[in-house]
Amino acid sequence: MYTFSAYWPYYKRNLKVAFPVMLTQFGAALVGLADSIMVGHYSTADLAAVSFSNAIFFTVMVFSMGAVMGITPLVGHVHGRLERLLAEGTTEEEIAHKHEQIASFLINGLVFTGLVCILSLAILAPCIPYLDQFGQEPEVVTCARPYYILIVLSIIPFLLFCFSKQFLEGLGNTFVAMMITVGCNLLNIGLNWVLIYGHWGFQPMGAEGAGWATLIARTLMPICFFIAIAYKTEWRRYLVIARRWMITRREVEHLIATGTPIGLQSFAEAFLFTASFVIIGWISKEALAAHHIANQMCDLTFMLALGIGSATTIRVSHQLGKGDLQAVRMASRASIHLCLLMNTIGAAIMIFGRNYIPYIFTDDPEVIPIASTLLLIGGLFQYADGLQCIGAAMLRGIQDVRVPMRIALFSYIGIALPLGLALTFYFELGAKGMWLAFIIALAIPAVLFHIRFNRQLKRLRYEHPESF
Repeated sequence: MYTFSAYWPYYKRNLKVAFPVMLTQFGAALVGLADSIMVGHYSTADLAAVSFSNAIFFTVMVFSMGAVMGITPLVGHVHGRLERLLAEGTTEEEIAHKHEQIASFLINGLVFTGLVCILSLAILAPCIPYLDQFGQEPEVVTCARPYYILIVLSIIPFLLFCFSKQFLEGLGNTFVAMMITVGCNLLNIGLNWVLIYGHWGFQPMGAEGAGWATLIARTLMPICFFIAIAYKTEWRRYLVIARRWMITRREVEHLIATGTPIGLQSFAEAFLFTASFVIIGWISKEALAAHHIANQMCDLTFMLALGIGSATTIRVSHQLGKGDLQAVRMASRASIHLCLLMNTIGAAIMIFGRNYIPYIFTDDPEVIPIASTLLLIGGLFQYADGLQCIGAAMLRGIQDVRVPMRIALFSYIGIALPLGLALTFYFELGAKGMWLAFIIALAIPAVLFHIRFNRQLKRLRYEHPESF
C-alpha cells in the first residue's frame, strides 16, 4: 500500500505534463462553448444547426484525431530509450540512431496524416447534398449547410496541427500546443463576434459566420506549429535529419497499425454521441438544443480528463522506454487519482448548477428545463467517462490498442445505441433516455480497460522481473 508521499512526485510530474494539455483541450472545448453561446443568442435554429453539423463532422474528426494520436506512444517510447541511453553515457552512434528513428516517425507521420486527411474529406464531403435526409427540420438544414461546408474544409489544417501536437507530446513537450491553441482560440472567439452578429461593417451571418471563424483560426494553427518546430534547435534537428528515403511502406503501415485501432476506438464513442444528436433531433429542435447545451458542459469536464489521459500516455510510454515498470504503474495510478478529483469537481458543477447553466446559452423556456435534467444525468456519468478515458490512455502508453478497440465497439455501438433507442422511444423517456444509456456505455469500458491494463502489467512484470 503506497502512501500519499510516495505518489506525490508522480502527481507533480503528471500534472507538469498534463496541465498544458488540459488548458489546450479545455481551450478547444471553450471555443465550441463560445460558438454555442454566441450562436444560441443569435437564434435557436442556428444553435441547432451548429449542433447538427458538428455531430456529423465530429464522428469523422474524432476518428482522424485518434488515428494521428498513435504517433505519441511510438515517439514517446523511443524518446524514453534515448533518455536512458544518455543517462548511461552510451556511444554517439547509438544516440544518433535514436534521433534518426524519431525523424523517421516525423516524416512518415506526415505522410500518414495526409492519407487521413484524404480519407476524412472522402467521407465528409459527399454528405453535403444529403443533409436534409437526416430527418432534421428544414430551417435547421438551411442554416447548417454553409457552416458544415466550412468546418469540413477546416479538417485539413486541423489534422496537421493534431499531428504536430502529438509529435511534440511524444517528445514530452505540451507547452507549445497550449500557447498556439490559446492564441488561435481567442482569435476564433473574436471573429465569432464580428461575423455572427455583423460588426465592423460585416453583415450578420449567424452559424455561417462561426464556420468562417473556425476555418481561419484552424488554418493558422499548423502554420504556427511548424514555425515553432523550425525555431527551436532541439526540434529542428528532426526536420534536418529527415530525408525522403526515410519514407517507407513499413513505417507507414506501422503507424496505420497503431493509429487505426485508436481511431476506431475514438470513432465508436463519437458515433454513439453523433447518433444521439440525430436521434434527439427527431424529438424536437428544443430537445436537440438542450442536448447540445448539456453535451457542451460535459465536453468541458471531459477535456480535463483528456488532458490527464494525454499526460498518462506520455509518461507511461517514456517510463516503458526506460524499462522502469514500477514507474509505469505509479504514474498510471497517480493519473487515476487526479482524474477522480477532476470528475468530482465537474460533477458538482453540473449537478448543483443545472438550474442556472442553461441560461448562459439560451432564454428559450422550452429548452431550459430539458437541459437542466440532462445536466443532472451528465454529472452522474462523470466518473465512468473519466475512468474510461484514463484506462484507454494507459493502454495506449504500452501500445496495447487492438483489444481496447473491440471493447469500445462492443460497448458504444453494440450495447448503448440500441439501449438508448429503446429508452428514448419505447419507454418514452425522451432525451434523458439516451443520456441514461450513456452511463452504461461508459461504465463498461471504464471497468474493462483497467482490468486489461493490470493484466498486461503483470505480463510485463513476469517478462521483465528486474524492472519491478
